[in-house]
Amino acid sequence: MRLSKLFGRTLREVPADAEMVSHKLSFRAALVRQVSTGIYSYLPLGWRVLKKIEQIMREEMDAIGGQDMMMPVVHPAELWQATKRWNEIGPELVRFKDRNRRDLVLAMTHEEVVADLLRTEINSYRQLPIMIYHIQTKFRDEPRSRGGLIRVREFTMKDAYSCHASEEDIDQFYPSMYQAYVNIFRRCGLETVAVEADSGIMGGSASHEFMVLADAGENTLIRCSSCDYDANAERATFVKLLYDQDGEELPIEEVATPDCKTIQELANYLGVAIHQTLKAVFYATWSQIIFAIIRGDLEVNETKLSNALGAPSDLHIATEEELAEAGIVAGYASPVGLSGVKVVADDSIQMGVNFVAGANKEGYHCKNVNYPRDFSVDILTDIALAQAGDTCPQCGGALTAVRAIEVGHLFKLGTKYSEGAGATFLDKDGQAKPIVMGSYGIGTGRLMAAVIEQNHDEKGIIWPVSIAPYHIHLVSLGTGKAEVVEKAEELYADLQVKGYEVLYDDRDESAGVKFNDADLIGIPLRLTVSARNLKQNGVEAKLRWAEEAELVPFEELYERLDALLAKEQ
Repeated sequence: MRLSKLFGRTLREVPADAEMVSHKLSFRAALVRQVSTGIYSYLPLGWRVLKKIEQIMREEMDAIGGQDMMMPVVHPAELWQATKRWNEIGPELVRFKDRNRRDLVLAMTHEEVVADLLRTEINSYRQLPIMIYHIQTKFRDEPRSRGGLIRVREFTMKDAYSCHASEEDIDQFYPSMYQAYVNIFRRCGLETVAVEADSGIMGGSASHEFMVLADAGENTLIRCSSCDYDANAERATFVKLLYDQDGEELPIEEVATPDCKTIQELANYLGVAIHQTLKAVFYATWSQIIFAIIRGDLEVNETKLSNALGAPSDLHIATEEELAEAGIVAGYASPVGLSGVKVVADDSIQMGVNFVAGANKEGYHCKNVNYPRDFSVDILTDIALAQAGDTCPQCGGALTAVRAIEVGHLFKLGTKYSEGAGATFLDKDGQAKPIVMGSYGIGTGRLMAAVIEQNHDEKGIIWPVSIAPYHIHLVSLGTGKAEVVEKAEELYADLQVKGYEVLYDDRDESAGVKFNDADLIGIPLRLTVSARNLKQNGVEAKLRWAEEAELVPFEELYERLDALLAKEQ
């Protein structure tokens, strides 16, 4: 491809809202252009990268028995109603009506369609296990798109679905999919960390996320500094400290605490440690108020809380109006004597005695509150958020918190979707049983962005050979000199004949502009034809990441090219 003819031009400026490196560089290097919030066009350079990523995905999916297919973007509402996600998912799922007033949705994932296909195509255990996949457009009406391709509304995903006769069978298959994901990310030049994750709206018994460490990532990864413990903050656990657990329970006592509406203000006023208090955090759904109570030195993990409640789709922090309507005194609420709310407590309320809690009266708290003597709860479980400095549950070391980007997710779905769709098979005994499913996704655009986040310098992108838009960036210096132009054109044609992918900068621009663009676009190997190099009967070769270039004689060029590209790979 001649750079003079390439659709899309490199830019020096960046979008005003660009914070992440990948957002800035994908825009400047002419990989993408924004059409609307969270919606992008892929220009030819970006599309070439994406197609190479997709090919790697197909090869790894095929290697473990996957069958490539295609499913539609528009789904009838009945499929989503059958699995109950029509009501479970909020406005992220785009619902609309066609001209005949039939309800439809834009696909944000394809479990429902797969389950419906299984209902018609699978009838015997002899057809299982099976794995299908496709690479298709999805749409999620994200409330806040950010980071360029990191969080978008319209995106392409490789989603695979395995179908099994039993939980034992999916347990046997799962490691092969896990390894296929390891292979995909490695081949794309990414270093990833696999962590246990929360299944969220997908449901199921287990899931793993593949994360790329990045300072601007939107996920928090909890890691141990002494062992291999890694977990998404939504799922991470830690060792909670015990305080005076065996102490004598004292009589409850109401005390005045004027203007003490926060835990810190309360602890300072009464001269007690924060861990001696109980923190009240209120949430709500359309039907009830949820009182989350936790020891004062800890924070509520909203994902754990949601899971404890059965993952209601409308869970949110309660408003002042909702609290007032329920008769709750914000800042002074207590589980003692409170009624008409659902109480979910962290198990830390058992790890101490004689806590300070609200008195359900403006300006007052109660001392010496103890569970279960003074109050009851509806759910007692772990709803605490793990944070840096907490104690590792695996080895007792110190936990750290780092930012990361999720690039892949594996789910053991169980039978939620097959039961909803009525997808069953006859086992060896002729009994009808629901098909056990797994779901496995990678966003292609996000993967491309993550590669840039991990492979760049101050000059631009540094593409791995495997997914670079081209292998070689050929630069002609001195376009006004006939011998330079002739040799560059000859080399351009010869390289293509020999199977190399070449981006040829034939523009009438200065050496500085051409070299800056080459560094920005980030193609692995730059070859420069100039009058000075021709006098030495060679071409200048420079790997994108190398400090220095080298002169390669023309008679050694192709042998040297193979060695250089293999080294970079």
